[in-house]
Amino acid sequence: MADEKCPHCSGKHKERDEREKKELMNRLKRIEGQVRGLEGMLENDAYCTDIIMQVTAVTSALNSFNKVLLGNHIKTCVADNIRAGNDDVIDELTQTLQKLMK
Repeated sequence: MADEKCPHCSGKHKERDEREKKELMNRLKRIEGQVRGLEGMLENDAYCTDIIMQVTAVTSALNSFNKVLLGNHIKTCVADNIRAGNDDVIDELTQTLQKLMK
């Protein structure tokens, strides 16, 4: 199973420093907790608009996670590739931004 390639992934990898990884993981853990809270609300028959407001909070947290990750990507992966003469990374970034803005 370790050798199986994720059909949604590019196959590329990035070594993150511990600070960046810890910050991103903490954000994901909070989001995971929020999603578990949604499950609890549903199980406890919470009112629809209360659940909707919590979904909005989760969506906002995911968007915030994406902004941090995208900023880190531009500062590291994109900048490093451009400095190395790999301008293809600009097309990759453009495609990523187009998908984010759907």
